[in-house]
Amino acid sequence: MAIKKKAKKITTKVKNTKVKPVANNKKVSKKSTVAKKVSKKINKKPKTTTAKKVLRKVSKRSKKVLNTDNLIHGIEPYKEKAREKYMNPKHSEHFRNILLAWKANLLDEVSKTIHVMQDENINHPDPNDRASQETDMSLELRNRDRERKLLKKIGSTMARVDNDDYGWCDRCGVEIGIRRLEARPTAELCVDCKTLNEIKERQMI
Repeated sequence: MAIKKKAKKITTKVKNTKVKPVANNKKVSKKSTVAKKVSKKINKKPKTTTAKKVLRKVSKRSKKVLNTDNLIHGIEPYKEKAREKYMNPKHSEHFRNILLAWKANLLDEVSKTIHVMQDENINHPDPNDRASQETDMSLELRNRDRERKLLKKIGSTMARVDNDDYGWCDRCGVEIGIRRLEARPTAELCVDCKTLNEIKERQMI
C-alpha cells in the first residue's frame, strides 16, 4: 500500500509540473531575429551615392567635350569678369594667341598643298582624270590665294594689337565686342557699321 501511495504522489507531481520550453523559445527567438536581419539586408535599397558620383563624373566629362567643341582655333573662349576694363592686357594677349594660332593653321594648310602638288604632279593618260586633277588644283590654288590675303590681314591686325588700337571700330570708335572679335578676329568695324556697309553694297548692285 505504501508503494502504491508513493507511485500516486509521483504521478500527480509529474502531471502538475509544467514544462517550460525556455531554451526552445530562446532558440526560436534568436532564429527569428537573425531571419529579420537577413530579410532587411536583402530588401534594403542600394545606396545611390556611387551612382551620383558616376553621374557627376560623366557630366564633367560632357562639359569638357562641349568646351573642346567651342574652341576658337584651338583656344578656349575668354570668360569675362564683372567690372572688367575693355581691351586690358589679358584681352589683348587672348586675341594675340588666337591670331597666332590661326596664322599657324593657315601656314600648315599652305605646306600641305605644296606637298600635294609635288606628289600629284603626274600626267594621267586618261583625259577625264587629267581634267578632274586640274579642276581640283585650281580650286586648291584659289583657296590658297584667299588664305594668302587673309594672312596679310592677320599680320596687320597683330600690329594693331601691339599698338593698342585693336578692338575699336574704325568708323565710329565704339567697342566692337569680345564675342564679335572671337567670331571674326580680323574685324575692323562694329556690327552697326558693318550692316550699313552691307546695305550700301546691296544698293550699289
